[in-house]
Amino acid sequence: MSSHVMDVPAAAHEHHGLIIENQRLGFWMFLGSECVFFASLIGTYLALHGRDIGNLGPRQLFDIPYASILTFVLLSSSLTMGLGVAAMGRGEVRTMRRWLYATLGLGLVFLGMQVNEFSTYWRAGLHMNSSLFSASFYTLVGFHGLHVTFGVAWIIALIVYSYRAKGLDASQTVRFETAALYWHFVDVVWILIFSVVYLVGVLQ
Repeated sequence: MSSHVMDVPAAAHEHHGLIIENQRLGFWMFLGSECVFFASLIGTYLALHGRDIGNLGPRQLFDIPYASILTFVLLSSSLTMGLGVAAMGRGEVRTMRRWLYATLGLGLVFLGMQVNEFSTYWRAGLHMNSSLFSASFYTLVGFHGLHVTFGVAWIIALIVYSYRAKGLDASQTVRFETAALYWHFVDVVWILIFSVVYLVGVLQ
């Protein structure tokens, strides 16, 4: 009887670990589908933007220094997110929380700057139906902005959760790890957008 009772926690722990691994696998599958999604958007942009630029194209509109600042802000947020996860691994919840606040602030700055960029283009006359270039540009960059918005909401939820949780065990830290992976993914996608849309657009 006693050996059977002692085997129960071990089995429960193994089952718990399997659930965590399944969660990680499910998230990696989700990121894979997101890669396909953004690859299709970038491919569509490359296929369409050169066919019909209209009166306003990349050379007339894009501000590379401004877009470079956007890139720097988002890459900095990736660094702060990584530092937050590292602090979580050391059990330093307060330090982790400070880095999450920094990531949240940088994410909000990025979104604010992107809204300002879109507003500038819109006032200049680049509307969604102005040309194939404008439609593909707003779709690609807009969907990326929506993903950043979702990431910001996720970070807010994690900050709130960190105050409510009494401690962070393996089942809880996986939430922070997956959020960090998502945020890094969003940053990598932006690097591709910055290179393909902004830099190539101005140089063509």
